[in-house]
Formats: sequence, structure tokens, C-alpha cells
Amino acid sequence: MAVTDRGNIRRLFAALLTSTAVCVVAVYPLPVFAQGSSLAPEAADGAKMLLRANDLTYNQDAKLVTATGGVQIYYNRYRMVAQKVEYNQTTGRVMATGNIELIEPGGNRVYADALDVTDNFGEGFVNSLHVETTDNTRLAAESAERLPGDQMVLNNGVYTACLPCAKNPDKAPLWQVKAQRVIRDGQTHTIRLEHATFELFGLPIGYVPFVTVPDETVERKSGFLFPSATVSQKLGFGLTVPYYHVFSPSMDATIAPTYYSRQGLLLQGEVRNRFDNGDHTLRFAFINQNDPGAFAAGTSDAHADTRVMVASKAKFEINPRWTFGWNAMVQSDNNFSKTYRLTGVNETPFTNEAYLTGIGKRNFFDLRGYYFNIQDTDYSRTAEKQQAIVYPSLDYKYYAPEAIAGGEFSITSNLTNLSRQKDDFYNEASSTRFRGIEGSYSRFTTEAEWKRTFTTDDGLLLTPLLAARGDLSRHTSNTPGFNGVTYGGDFESSGSDARYMATAGLEARYPILLTTANSTHVIEPIAQIYLRPDEQNAGGLPNEDAQSFVFDATSLFQRDKFSGYDRMEGGTRANVGLRYNGSFDNGIGLRGIFGQSYQLAGLNSFATPDLVNVGADSGLESKVSDFVAMAGIDLPQGYSVSAQGRFDEKTLEMRRMDASFSYSLPRINGELVYTNIDAQPNYGSSRDTEYLKSTTSFKINQNWSVSGTATWDMNKEQVIRRGLGVTYADECTVFTIAYTDKPASTDANPWTVTARLSFRTLGDINVGSTELNP
Repeated sequence: MAVTDRGNIRRLFAALLTSTAVCVVAVYPLPVFAQGSSLAPEAADGAKMLLRANDLTYNQDAKLVTATGGVQIYYNRYRMVAQKVEYNQTTGRVMATGNIELIEPGGNRVYADALDVTDNFGEGFVNSLHVETTDNTRLAAESAERLPGDQMVLNNGVYTACLPCAKNPDKAPLWQVKAQRVIRDGQTHTIRLEHATFELFGLPIGYVPFVTVPDETVERKSGFLFPSATVSQKLGFGLTVPYYHVFSPSMDATIAPTYYSRQGLLLQGEVRNRFDNGDHTLRFAFINQNDPGAFAAGTSDAHADTRVMVASKAKFEINPRWTFGWNAMVQSDNNFSKTYRLTGVNETPFTNEAYLTGIGKRNFFDLRGYYFNIQDTDYSRTAEKQQAIVYPSLDYKYYAPEAIAGGEFSITSNLTNLSRQKDDFYNEASSTRFRGIEGSYSRFTTEAEWKRTFTTDDGLLLTPLLAARGDLSRHTSNTPGFNGVTYGGDFESSGSDARYMATAGLEARYPILLTTANSTHVIEPIAQIYLRPDEQNAGGLPNEDAQSFVFDATSLFQRDKFSGYDRMEGGTRANVGLRYNGSFDNGIGLRGIFGQSYQLAGLNSFATPDLVNVGADSGLESKVSDFVAMAGIDLPQGYSVSAQGRFDEKTLEMRRMDASFSYSLPRINGELVYTNIDAQPNYGSSRDTEYLKSTTSFKINQNWSVSGTATWDMNKEQVIRRGLGVTYADECTVFTIAYTDKPASTDANPWTVTARLSFRTLGDINVGSTELNP
């Protein structure tokens, strides 16, 4: 720090020491005060120096002030304690010895055996130096010199971000960097390690001529990041050397060139911008492949020489209620991003979308457009052309702020507008499912609903419901068919359609409360009836959003059990069941549902075929549905068991079973999931499926943990996926290695090994993919 009047400071220093000595001798010896003592003066530039000590002498002839015994000095945001301090007025230097601790204005702590600095702490020499920064990084050196320009040069230094061992402080940290010279620059906010040797577990594992890391004051700093390596049969050995650059407080970028021994130089990068109301990320990649012939003939990869990708992702909060954003990617061919595992865009399908979302106190608005990139090796992009282009899809939900006729009134609307270039269908056993048909399709749906709950004196809860829905749709598709395969249902060819659905319903619930000395139980019989006309044009219109369907205890009491708007449940139906919840004083919780559904009159929508046979083999296709049940128990020790199933309504034979056992204990947690589904030939599944999946994570100690997963196909009696991962984590290091294997896969590379080694303040070393879940 600059001193404008050194002579005046020296005279002030002497005066303060003299007055302090008189005070100390006249009253009592002062002990060393802890950091933050109320006796310290307020920190401010230009503040006066305060010194305290047990003994203080002043040699007027030599102009030497000596303080001994618990010496404390406060000056211009610096604080120092030592056993002995000498101040030479002639040279303007402060010499301290014995258990020195110097606290800099930024909060860093400097420990030393001997200290020789100017009276403004701007320059000086230190022996046996040890520095602890505010972010828990540590520097140690045999000696150091403080230079003008806020620089400190350490000789034979050691740098680490690891805390010392509590039981054995002299033990080498997990990792450290030893350097002949360490330069700590307060102006550039960097720490430069010259002729550096990296040590792990006290053993040297690497040497670099120099390395520069940001100091504790820096959140972001331009510079090279740790390199990473990959090995691939088609690409060869790959070495990535990323460079990170800060343009401004709101903008930075990472450029990550990768050289592949077989395919050449891949240039990949991303530019990030932060704004007052959002952020934007631009990604790009480019390569001119040296050896396209390395890939299988006829594939997208083999046809491509120059490959380019550009992606943009943004999110902006227009105001507290409205959000606007997008995530889009374009590339020169349909498999570039997946083949080279480009960051953020390598999944398949990649979903391009733009959206506008508004959330109010009583309403919700969501407008989205979609385009799906199917990243595969098919040069003709058949699968991608079979995907729908959605422009746009609108969902709107409104709840009236005030009760209407004492009940809740709501409006639900949906607009879907899409097109498809090719029919999307597949054959499974005797079933042909048309998941999408070539042409365009538009539909607008609006539904109004009113319901109110009445409670009788006996505790019976009655909820009448009225709902009215209307659809307007238009499509340009004709009866789907390909290579002699045609849809056998009554499909309406291109044109416009209108349909409606009116519903009058009543739900009755009678919760019965049972209590004992140590438990509470609620048994709730539930009955519902919905009177509706038949579904119009059932199975004769495109079905884009109501293709997935599972009838179980979670959907038993839903008014419309279809998953989307393209199908609507019609006819008169009753749902009857029993719900139970119990709790015990010892923390045990019980829950359960059991019930059945009945088609009382009219057309059963689930027995009506459509393009995907969505209701086939669902358990609802007959007038009397299968039974559905769910039960679960939660134990205070961290165990939870749940199961739900669907059982044939005549034979009680199990049609579907989902069961799980989870546990969360101090050292171990995991889950065991069992799934058993009968064949559904009309729905597109020709064989029974039975799977068992296990995931476990075990914490060996405070730092080490191991996790594993395995999935068994019990019908085929084989493991279809397995994985194992080991993780070490402490305050300065994270190390993870994971192995995954798909024995039943036909992929060229059915197994993968990934590893990540992260050193706090230094960076990451990655081998293989960044996906580390076993």
C-alpha cells in the first residue's frame, strides 16, 4: 500500500509506542487478543497504528522501538501478533520473530518464524512461511519475499487445497504441488508455480515447467483447463485441451479442441452470456474427417467429410410470471453430435423446442413448439422423418377466483398443430401399431368443469361434477398403409371433424376414523359414477398424445383415464374402491388402495380399436374391469415397501405387478424394483416381461463410497445391464470411476469405463464419457 508521508508515520509510530508503553506499565501486562477483539480499531484506509505488548522499550539514540511478549499490531487493515517486534525508525522496517501470525486485509493468514517488512507491510522478507487463504488453499515455503506491486515470491514452495490431517498435521496432504518458485500476484490475482511437481499421496506423479491458478479472490479466470483423453475404435485416441476465457462479468467461453488420431482435429466450444433477466449459451463444433471409411459403409458417418453443428439454448424471465426460451440444434448430418459425444447435444432423440410459459395465481399458460432430431446411422433419416413436427402445442388452465354456485370452476384448453413426413408404424406379433401418420393434424380442445363437495352430518362427502368438452380437428391423412399393411379400423380420411363430450358425475366418500392408544387409521370407501354419451369417432381419428396407457391403482379414480386429448372416455362408468391410511406412534405408516371399474352403459372406449390399440389388453376392455390394488408400508428405520398390481377379474390371475423395496440408512441406501407384465399382443407386446432391478450405494467411511446397479431379464435368465462405481470425496478432491456393461446388447461397444479426478482450484481430469452413473 502506498504511504504518502513516511516521516510522519514514523513519528506517529514512535509516539504511539511510547504512549502505549506508559499505559501498559502503569496498568497491567496485556495478553494477546483473539481475532475480532473489540479492542481493535475500526478497519479503514489511513487508520492510525495501534500496538500492544507486555513490555516495550524505546532506544532514543538508536531510534529503535522494541516490543516483547504478546505483541499485537493493528495498522491499515493489517493485524499481526508475535512474541517480539522491533521497529527501526531510521530504516522504516519492522522485524518480528516468534509465532508470527499476520492477517491481511482480505482475510488471508500468514504464519512465519521471522518477518522483516517495511512499516506499511508493502515489502519485506519472511522465513518459514505458511499462508492460509480465505478459500482454504494453503501455501508454504522455506522463505519468501514481498515485492512492490503486491507480489510475493516464495522459494521452494508447496501449494494445496487440502486441509491438514487433524490427527497428524505433518502428514502429506492427499495432493500437493511442489515448486521451486511460487509467485503470488495480487494485481493479476494469480498463483504461478514454476518447475512444479505434482504429488499424490506423497508420491510424485508428474512434472510441468509452470502452472498458473487463480487466487482465492477470483471466481472466474481465463486460462487452460485440465486436458482429457478418450479412446474409440472409429475415432482413435483423442486428446482434448480446453481453454476458458472470460470476456466480461456476464460473458465467458470455453474452446475445447480435440485431436483424434484417426479422424483429425475436432473444434468444439461454447459461449455463455448472462443478462439481467436470463442467460444464453451458444455451442458449436466442426471437423473435417480424415478417415470417413472407418465407419460402416452406407451410414451417415461414412458419407460425411465436413461435419458442422451449431446449437443455441436460452431462458429469459420476462417478468415474475412469464418465461420465454428455446433449445435448438442444427447439424450437417443426423449423427454428428452422437458420434463425437458433443457436450449438451449428444442425446437421441434431441428435442428442439421453443416455449413461452406463464404462471399466475389461478391460471397456467404453456406454448411450445418441437422438432426431434433422431441421431442414428441411417443416411436417409427415416426415423427422423417419422417424428412429428409440432408447431405449436398450447396448454391453458384457468381456475375461477371466486366460487361459482359454491363450487370450483375451471377451464382446460389444448391446441395441437403438427405434421409428419412419413408414416410411423411397426408390427408386433399380430398387431400393427400406427404411432403417427403422414400429413398434418390440428386439434383444438376446450373443457369446462364445475364441482363442489358437500358434507353431511354423518360425515359423508358428496362431490357432484359437471363437465362439457368440445373438439375441433382437421387432418390431411388418408387411411394409413405401407407395403400392403393397412389399418383395419374405421379411419376417417382427410377432412375436418367436430365432437363433444358432456359429463355428469357424482363421487361419494365416507372416511371412517379409527383410533387406538398408539395408532390412527382412516378407512375411506369411495364410489364414483359418470354419465356420458358415447365417444364420437372413436378410433377413427389420429391419436398422437393418448398412446401410453396403464390401468392401475393410481388411475382408478380418474374421470378420464386416457393419457391425452386425442381420445376421450365415453359411456357410463362407475369406479368403486377402498382407500386406507394408517399411522402409528412409533413412526410406522401404512397405505393402500383396492378397487374395480365398471362400464354400465354405452360404448366402452377402451374396447374400441384405434391406430395404436391403446385400450387393448388394458384390463378395462371388458364391462367389468380387472381388480387393481396398491399397498405400502414405511418404517421409521428408513425402510419402505410398496407394491401394486392388476388381477384378472374372474380368475384373480396376476396381469401386472410392480413392487419396490427401498432403504435409506446412515451408511447404505438403495432400491429393489420388480416388474412383471403379461403379454399384450393386441397392444404390441407379444411376450411376458419380467424384470428385477437393483441399485445400491454404500458409504464405507466419510470419504469412500461404492455404488452398483444390475437389471435382470428374468424370462431370458440373463443380466441385461450392470454397473459398478467407486467414489472418493473430501474437501479438496473428488475421484470417481465407473464401469457399465450391457451383456445382452448387440452394440459394438457393450461396455464402458469412465473416470473423473477433480482437484479443487486446479481442475478436472476426465477419461471416457462424462456420464458417471453405473
